[in-house]
Amino acid sequence: MRAYDIIYKKREGQKLNKEELEFLIKGYVNGEIPDYQISAWAMAVFFQGMDAAETAKLTMLMAESGDMIDLSPIQGVKVDKHSTGGVGDTTTLILAPLVASAGIPVAKMSGRGLGHTGGTIDKLESIPNFNTSLSRDKFFDNVNQHGVAVVGQTGNLTPADKKLYALRDVTATVESIPLIASSIMSKKLAGGADAIVLDVKTGNGAFMKEFDDAKKLAEAMVAIGKKVGRDTAAYITDMNQPLGNAVGNALEVKEAIKTLRGEGPEDLTELCIELGSAMLQLSGKIKDLEEGRNILKENLKNGKALAKFSEMIRAQGGNAEVVDDLSLLPTAADTVEVKAEKDGYISEIKALDVGLAAMILGAGRENKESEIDLAVGLELKKKTADPVSKGEPLAVLHYNDSKNLKDAKKKLLEAFTITDEKKKKNELIYEIIK
Repeated sequence: MRAYDIIYKKREGQKLNKEELEFLIKGYVNGEIPDYQISAWAMAVFFQGMDAAETAKLTMLMAESGDMIDLSPIQGVKVDKHSTGGVGDTTTLILAPLVASAGIPVAKMSGRGLGHTGGTIDKLESIPNFNTSLSRDKFFDNVNQHGVAVVGQTGNLTPADKKLYALRDVTATVESIPLIASSIMSKKLAGGADAIVLDVKTGNGAFMKEFDDAKKLAEAMVAIGKKVGRDTAAYITDMNQPLGNAVGNALEVKEAIKTLRGEGPEDLTELCIELGSAMLQLSGKIKDLEEGRNILKENLKNGKALAKFSEMIRAQGGNAEVVDDLSLLPTAADTVEVKAEKDGYISEIKALDVGLAAMILGAGRENKESEIDLAVGLELKKKTADPVSKGEPLAVLHYNDSKNLKDAKKKLLEAFTITDEKKKKNELIYEIIK
């Protein structure tokens, strides 16, 4: 078997079998097939695509290229949640304890952020002494004893995906639905989940700007899940403005705690209840989503969800008093309001520009070596369709260093569009794919 023949076959639009894909992936990971041939194959896939069976085979091969986490020591059905990323996406911080409070084990492995905001692990590390580096046995014990644990990704997970993604990033082949779907799902399968809920973002602040592309990706990932025997559901959700009001690590933890108290922003609360209900349904805990919504709403109201978050923090070495005293979280030295320059209605908030404003202040990483300032970021005071008067605050910037403050203000003002006519409120969930 030769890489040349496999590249040629895919270039001509033919389907590759498992042996051919295995030859490519194993050969690439082992260093036997060079970058330029895998680049050629990726470009052929970019133009010719892959069908559901091919994509599922590729996904499993990438998952099996490294460690496969066995979650069987954890009792019950393990349901994972993955978001394709956005601005102010604090859902994991809320969903993990919320779903656990309903009796479903949540064993979550998350990553750090690279780009305009931090990742889930960065956010959790703004909680004093919170340990995201548990041993595998301790991770399992915590989930069995407390129902929930969130840790950083460890071990040699999906080395094929790491190598292939780095190559796609420099060969203009990132935007390939089969390659994106296999990249995301390989990590979920290697993580050992029994079922998967996917939050596929679409809009100006999402990777998939257009709804049709987001739907294709959602359908591809659900198809992979079905092919490899994992119950999978995908929610296509809005990222035409930031989710919630807070952008920045400690600020998002504060907002998550407020949401678990039942005092969170409407859109963030609603999305967590919807995604959480899907997780409960895939676990077999409930028959229909309405039952799940009722359970989760009640647990936000009766304090069970907040108590579970406190329990998780304590179990992972953190200071659980933060749930009652938000001032224990990192706090920026200064704040400044960014004010509207005219009267009207908020017709658009470019989520990416909001995220970039937060990154300019130090809330995100420009590269892997960048240090994150956990205290800085911003809080939105207005959302799409809200009325606004000239001089009224659009947002509050939280900063420690004024060096880049002017640039952050400018970027944030660029994010807001104010018009005379009121725009309809953004839909939160566009479609559910099962």
